[in-house]
Amino acid sequence: MKYKNIKWSKDFLPEYHKYLTFLKKVYRHEFRKNGFKRISTPMIETKDFIEKTWAIKNSIIDNVDIDIRQKPYIWIIKVYLNYNLSEEIQPIYFYFMESFLKKIWDDIEEKILIWTEIIWEDDPILDAIQIYINYKVLNDIWLSDKFVIKINSIWIEKEKNKFKEELINFYDNKRNILTKQSEKLIDINPLLILQSNDEDEKILNQNAPKVAQKFLKKDSKLHYQKFKEYLELLKIPFIEDNNLVSEDQNHVKTIWSFEDLNWEIITNWYRHNSVTKNIWEIKEIPATGFWTDTEKVIEMLMQSNLELKNKDKIDLFFVQLWDEAKKVVLPISIKAREAWINTVISLWTPSMKEQMLKAQKSEAKFVVMVWVMEAKNGVFQVRNQVNWSQCEVKKDELIDYIIWKIWKENLDFYSPIDDLTNKRA
Repeated sequence: MKYKNIKWSKDFLPEYHKYLTFLKKVYRHEFRKNGFKRISTPMIETKDFIEKTWAIKNSIIDNVDIDIRQKPYIWIIKVYLNYNLSEEIQPIYFYFMESFLKKIWDDIEEKILIWTEIIWEDDPILDAIQIYINYKVLNDIWLSDKFVIKINSIWIEKEKNKFKEELINFYDNKRNILTKQSEKLIDINPLLILQSNDEDEKILNQNAPKVAQKFLKKDSKLHYQKFKEYLELLKIPFIEDNNLVSEDQNHVKTIWSFEDLNWEIITNWYRHNSVTKNIWEIKEIPATGFWTDTEKVIEMLMQSNLELKNKDKIDLFFVQLWDEAKKVVLPISIKAREAWINTVISLWTPSMKEQMLKAQKSEAKFVVMVWVMEAKNGVFQVRNQVNWSQCEVKKDELIDYIIWKIWKENLDFYSPIDDLTNKRA
């Protein structure tokens, strides 16, 4: 009998985590070079706080007063306010690597995100720097030809409200040609119709009002222009997309998106200056950040046949028979691990045949076989599973022998990018 997960939850298996660990190391390496520090926030929050910061009801858990976090940036900013971090040197750079739930209409999806947050500064250079970080990472892991960068300006609240009114007027007399979902959006958030994937609505949206043409005021235009100048200075290619918008009422000014060649989102980014005002009705504190969908990037790596070094490889596998052998093998295996040799000991089965089969499946480079006689005389049988040779090695010389055989190829200065191999199908 199989037990099903809750419909929105996921299991992340070892193969996924191999790539996830790699991605975390690459991003963390880049974040640290740029002054970011890691932060984690609670998984749950009170519903009144969520509704206050979002200005909508978007609960995952019904009939209780708490809910699960869905937008990490709100929680990070709450930490900033709660711990008086405004007294430290500004701006403050955070990064976040955790699971969270994303709710779109009635669908809920669990994701593991890599997230940044820069608080206190409104300068568009910070927006450009974050694009550069993500751009550099994706290029470094050999995905340079697998994505495009879209940008747009999503204005400030006053400009946004005027634009919404214009969109409502545009779509209102066209309800009969809209999908049911888009028809609902007219009264909820007409901006989201601009992102429709319906072919007829894509054509319709080409004639929809464009915010940059009419509604952006002087400050917003200047912010957006500087943003584009910084991107050009950093030699980052981008496409301007007037239909790139956000469903979150907190998002203002610049917006950008990394998308694969099928226009599926890899990374999204927004500036959200109004969150602090919504939380405690104090003055706005500028904030900006991006999130990267790790599952999407991992999918791209796999589809590109990019492999990773096997960090779980076994160098040394001990097989043994009887208590005398166990008492000899156990302390030697500990010494082997202390010498940085990845070691497994097979102490859980009396069958030598089964143990040798496990050793073979483990793909260990060396198998040490210890029976009662070997345990007594201190000379072990050592099989090299790479070239299928076998020799005798004295107990006291075993660790030095293994190091001599494998150590040189494992010595290297660490860079997470080196975890990618050049093997391509």
